[in-house]
This record gives sequence, C-alpha cells and structure tokens, in this order.
Amino acid sequence: MEKLVLICETNFDRLDAFVAENTDISRSRAVKLIETGDITVNGSSVNKKASLKVGDRVEILVPDAVPLEAKAEDIPLDILYEDSFLLVVNKPKGMVVHPAAGNFDGTLVNALLSHCKGSLSGIGGVMRPGIIHRIDKNTSGLLMVAKNDNSHQHLAAQIKEHSFVREYEAVVYGNVKNDEGVINAPIGRHPVKRKQMAVTDKNSKEAVTHYTVIQRYNGFTHVRCRLETGRTHQIRVHMAYIGHPLAGDDVYGPKKVIKELEGQCLHAKKLGFIHPNGQYLEFESELPSYFKSFLAKLK
Repeated sequence: MEKLVLICETNFDRLDAFVAENTDISRSRAVKLIETGDITVNGSSVNKKASLKVGDRVEILVPDAVPLEAKAEDIPLDILYEDSFLLVVNKPKGMVVHPAAGNFDGTLVNALLSHCKGSLSGIGGVMRPGIIHRIDKNTSGLLMVAKNDNSHQHLAAQIKEHSFVREYEAVVYGNVKNDEGVINAPIGRHPVKRKQMAVTDKNSKEAVTHYTVIQRYNGFTHVRCRLETGRTHQIRVHMAYIGHPLAGDDVYGPKKVIKELEGQCLHAKKLGFIHPNGQYLEFESELPSYFKSFLAKLK
C-alpha cells in the first residue's frame, strides 16, 4: 500500500471530485476509498461531499493491486523497454487492454500480472493495475505501464499537461485534401448511442488532433495523427467528423467489412515521455503486418 499526499491550492466543492481531478483515481473509486477511510482530510475521515479549503491536506492510501477476476496468465508480451519504474509494450491488434464485461481473460492486464508478478501500480484499481492510458481492442501499438504508484502519478501528470508524445498512423477513407491540419472539436458521449463518443458541446471535453498526410491512394489516405489530448476514441471520432473515417471502423465509418483489417486500421506508433528519473525517452514501433499488408494492397 502506498500513500499519496495532496495539498489543496484552491477551494473545492467536493472531496471525491478533487481526488479525481488531481490524481488518476476515478471518481467512483475515490468514493469507495473515502467510504473505507483510505482518504482523509487533515487526518480525519470525512464525507465524499466534504468541501475543501486552501491548505487542506488530503492523504490517500492506495491499496495494492489485488487481482479479483483478473488472473495472471502466461501470455507472451512484445516489450520494447522495461526497468523498475515502468515498461513499454507493443500491444497486438485484437487484444483487450484490461478485463471488463465479456473479456475477463486474455487481456494485456492478465499478461502483465504474470510478467510483473504483482509489481504494478494500484491507482487504476484491481481491474487496471499499471494502466495509465489505453488503446482500443482493435488498435495496435505502444502502451506505457507503471510499476508503482509514484511512477503512475508522474506519468499521468504528463498526459494531463499534454506533454506526453503520442503519434499514431492510420488509413482513412477518401482523399484528404490538405497535407496537414488540426481538428479542434470537443468530444463527449453520443447523445443517443451511449456506447459511442461524438463531437458535441454537451458534457464534453476539449479534444485536439493534429494530422499529416503520408500517402494518398485510390479511395484511401495514409495519415499520421498526433494527439494533443487523449479522449476515448479520439482519432476515430475526429477523422469521421471531418469526413474521413478510419478504414475498417464499422462503428464510426461505413458498415462495410474489410476482411484484412478486422477493425480500424490504426497503430500507436510513437511514445515520448519524461521518465521518473528526469530523462526523456522516446520509442517507436514498426507498423504491424496487417497494416503493411493493407498498404501493399492499396498500392
């Protein structure tokens, strides 16, 4: 179990919201930690609705990650980098990042629990130990995993500050006319299709994607996308928003199935961040075979 200490710098209406905004702990999990007395204010247990004043000391005891349904599984991992603080892994297309309804085994977390033998940060909860950021099941590429809570906090802060380098490559439908551009459009839950995201002004958050054309083909364009923010399905939603959904994406694009892809053609190619020791690290992965095969077919 590790302890996090936060000092309130401005008045805040609710304790659970304060914890969620200033850590990588979800608001729902913060409520549970408050109820169990693992989050205190100035040394005392309080209600989740407790207001905070400037100077208040919030202590958070983060329980060690204990796998419940998530069990360690001996699944091979493509690890580009690993030390005592973190690891960078190249996730294959088709693998779910963490257990959830309908996917309790065969996930990246199941593999990590086996490989790291319990040395994973607990901030994400028992179903997401070590997970700082995610990519979709049918998106391949680089993910960073934290081995302890201090590393998790350090790395998550970079994502929040938009200083974390994340570049993707994708193939989209149509001919993207401009060689480069910026999509600045807020993303939130789709007002009707609640499992989907959408560009909307209602209950949304800022979302910014920078794109550059790599190569144009007949009916498709190969692009590079750099995330300034990291909203759920951001690249998929943004490219569809400008009329160029990802090839193979049957959620935000045409329902037409592209058999060679089995889902969106999207690869998380580059990660860059400041290591907890202060050193800047950058990693890049090769395009996977499904991606290269599809490009070869387009040529």
